[in-house]
Amino acid sequence: MTSQQAVTQALAWFDSGAFRDTLARRVAYATESQRQDRDAVLADYLNQEIAPPLAEMGFSLQWLDNPEAANRPFLIAARIEDPALPTLLCYGHGDVVTGDAEGWRDGLTPWVLVEEGDRWYGRGTADNKGQHSINLAALAQVYAARGGRLGFNCKLLFEMGEEVSSPGLAAICRAHREALRADLFIAADGPRMSADRPTLFLGSRGCVNFRLSVTPRDRAYHSGNWGGVLSNPGTRLANAIAALVDARGALQVAALKPPALTPALRAILRELEAGGQPGDPEIDTGWGEPGLTPAERLFGWNTLEVLSFLTGNPHQPMNAIPAQATAVCQLRFVVETDWTQLTRHLRAHLDAAGFPDVGVEVIRGTPATRLDPAHPLVGWALGIMQHASGKKPALLPNLGGSLPNEVFAEILGLPTLWIPHSYPACGQHAADEHLLKPVAREGLQIMVELLWALGEADNPLRHAAAAEQEATP
Repeated sequence: MTSQQAVTQALAWFDSGAFRDTLARRVAYATESQRQDRDAVLADYLNQEIAPPLAEMGFSLQWLDNPEAANRPFLIAARIEDPALPTLLCYGHGDVVTGDAEGWRDGLTPWVLVEEGDRWYGRGTADNKGQHSINLAALAQVYAARGGRLGFNCKLLFEMGEEVSSPGLAAICRAHREALRADLFIAADGPRMSADRPTLFLGSRGCVNFRLSVTPRDRAYHSGNWGGVLSNPGTRLANAIAALVDARGALQVAALKPPALTPALRAILRELEAGGQPGDPEIDTGWGEPGLTPAERLFGWNTLEVLSFLTGNPHQPMNAIPAQATAVCQLRFVVETDWTQLTRHLRAHLDAAGFPDVGVEVIRGTPATRLDPAHPLVGWALGIMQHASGKKPALLPNLGGSLPNEVFAEILGLPTLWIPHSYPACGQHAADEHLLKPVAREGLQIMVELLWALGEADNPLRHAAAAEQEATP
C-alpha cells in the first residue's frame, strides 16, 4: 500500500462518521482536573478511552501515579518494533478546564457533542481531546494500512493534569527518562495560525507570573484628614508599573528583553500575519515594541502584561487612602531571556526609578523553548504537510502562549514538532468550545502522511542513524 492509499482509507473512515462518534464519546467524560470530585472520571478516561486502542495496536501500557497531585494520573504506552528503527514520542492530555455549563448558549452543553454545520461543539473538542484523537486515529490508520505494523517505534505519554499546570510531568519525565527515550517528539495542542493554514510550531514562549505590592501602613486613613501628606499605595504602584511597561505596552526593563531578532527569524516571521481572521479581536497596530511587526511582537519578542490590580475596595469605595495595593503581572518571553533572574532585574529597575517600596514576588514560571528552524526535521515535516494539504504551512518559531514543552525539549532532549488541529477562534477555555470539521479532517490527512513517511526508509532520522553507524569505528 502507498501513502496515498493509506490517506484515502483514513479519510473514508473519517467521512463515515467514525471519528465524530469517537470524539462524542470522549467529550462525554467530564474530565475537569480543577475539581476534586472528578478523580474517578479522570482515571476512567485513560482506562477506557486511551488504553484500549493502544492495546489493540500492541502497545505495552504503564499507569503511573502522579508524584505531585493525587488522582491526576499518567499513562506511558510503548510499541517497539525494532530497536534499529527511529522512535517517536507523542503526547496528549485528557483533562479539560471547568465546563462552565451556564455560559454556553442555548442548545449547547459541555458534555454532549453537538454538530452545527462544520462545527463540533463540546468541552475538550479543541483542547485537547479532539487534537489527540486525531493523532491516535492517524496511528491506527497507518498501523492498519501496513498490515499490523507502523514501520517505526512509538511511545506515548498522556497526562490528566495539564489544565492545572501539569504537576508531576517534569518529575515523571526525569524518573522515566529511559522509558520515554526517543528520537523525535510530535504532538498537537494550541491553535493553527488560521483555520485554513496548517501550522508547525517548534516550541513556546515562556511565562512567569509575579506579584508587585506596596504596603506603606497597616490600615487605611481618611482621605480628607490625611490626603496630601500620606502616600497613596495605588498611585505608587500605578507609577511603578508605568516604569516597567510604557503607555503603549513596550517593555522598559532592558535586562528582560531578548536579543535582537536575527535576519533568519525575521524572514520566518515575515511570512506570518497575526490576527485578521473571523472571531479575532482587532489588532492594536501601535501597541508593543516599536519597530516590530505584530507577528514579530507576538512570536519573537517579550511582553509584560498586567493581569490584575487591586487597591482599596473596588465594590464599595471609601473616602480613604488605602493601606496597600497589589498587582499580578506576567512576563511572556522567548528563548535567551534571563527570566530566572527576574526578581533581581525588577528590583534593580524599580530601585533606580525611585520605587524601593514596591515589593516583588515571583509566583510561578516556565521556560521558553524553540527548536532551531534550520533543523533537518523541520524542513522534512513542512514538506510533508504541504504535500498532504496542498497548502504552504505556517512555520512558527514558537507558540505565542505557553505549553509544557520544556520537559520534552530539555529534560528528554528531543527535537519538538507541534502540529495543531485547532484554530484561534475555537473557544478554547471558554464557553461554546468547538472543533472545525474541515480542520480535523485535514489534520488527519497530514498526520497519516507524516506517520507513513516516518516508517519509510527515506527520512532524516534513518539517515542520521546510518551516518552515526558509519562514523562509529
